[in-house]
Amino acid sequence: MLPTDSALQGFFRISCSNRTMSFAKEQFAMKGVITVKNVLITGIGGLTPRSIARRIRKTHPEYRLIGCDVNPKAIGFFMDGLLDAKYVCPRCDSADYFSWIEKLVERESIDFAFVQPESEIVEWGKHFDQTGHFPCVTFMGSTELSGSLRDKAIMAEVLEGTDFIPKTIKVTQDEPRFDAVENEIGFPCWIRATEGTGGLGSLRLDDLSSYKSWLFINSEIPEFTVSEFLTGRHIANEMLYYKGEYVKGAALECAEYVMANIAPSHVTGNTSFGRLLNDKTVNEFCDSCIKYIERKLDLAAHGILSFDLKEDSKGNLKVTEVNIRHMAYTGVLAEAGFDLIEDSIRIMEDGGALRVERDPFHVFEKPFVFLRDVDIEPILLDSEDCFLAPRSDGDCQASDCNE
Repeated sequence: MLPTDSALQGFFRISCSNRTMSFAKEQFAMKGVITVKNVLITGIGGLTPRSIARRIRKTHPEYRLIGCDVNPKAIGFFMDGLLDAKYVCPRCDSADYFSWIEKLVERESIDFAFVQPESEIVEWGKHFDQTGHFPCVTFMGSTELSGSLRDKAIMAEVLEGTDFIPKTIKVTQDEPRFDAVENEIGFPCWIRATEGTGGLGSLRLDDLSSYKSWLFINSEIPEFTVSEFLTGRHIANEMLYYKGEYVKGAALECAEYVMANIAPSHVTGNTSFGRLLNDKTVNEFCDSCIKYIERKLDLAAHGILSFDLKEDSKGNLKVTEVNIRHMAYTGVLAEAGFDLIEDSIRIMEDGGALRVERDPFHVFEKPFVFLRDVDIEPILLDSEDCFLAPRSDGDCQASDCNE
């Protein structure tokens, strides 16, 4: 059942500042200048959904944005001007979720949806398998692909015996496999939860004692992967596939992390400083990995796929994670000229990818870098020359970054 108006009074109070914007949209529509689209964005409390909403606000100010989240305190609900309508939704694994979503789609005349939380993507895929349709138009891959990539242990099984991943085993609280960790993987090694983002449950382990302690500390996490420790750069890559065709891809380096000191591993999964890369070898490596998965699972890649990779001591790339959605940096990449948000809109509006430029090895125009932190919009800079540099006399200077 959809929330009643009385249940949303607090949201309506916050939405008052959107009235001028909504009035302007109506005026544009009446004049025939633009076509208003109603866009649903799920998980609006998260970084990536908010980034998607901000980008659409900039490129399509005429569109109505409807956000939903299971958390009534989701920050996206309370960001002035971000949304036109806001709903607290049931959990995606609850019995009434899809009846609720279908009523919302009808009530708000939803044209298409950005489904972002991976748990929701998997559930939408299951719904499609059971009913033959999505609640509304969306852009995502098959259930088998989503399920295989979302669970890092399953992904490791699919890629086992290849050079795409580091040596990896699955462990659980009930079967910690101490001998295998010590003798097959060896120390130092890397442990992390099989599901989740933000480096959940991740840490470098230096001996068996630290492994046992980490299992005890994280007793609420049922399952982990343990892999060889990789010492090189952290690379990320965002790619668009359409019915098996690799259409677009771009890479970046995650150099530093937000609030790294609060995490035992010093890796929070949330990058504070990064570099956009013009390195086609990253795209080639990721595409070859996806093609291997397609053959192994007998399916066609479809949707947005976001890679996390680490280099080993010799500079070889290894896949550590593949997300089945836009990455958190999708808005930054869009600002730099690689806009998979707009491409997704074109695919959902057109029912095909004819208007999407084929750009499998995107080259950025400048050596862009970006800065991110909590409670602030990301900042895109032309290059690292923007940063303060000490003069020989001890004074500091700063170049003009974006002139």
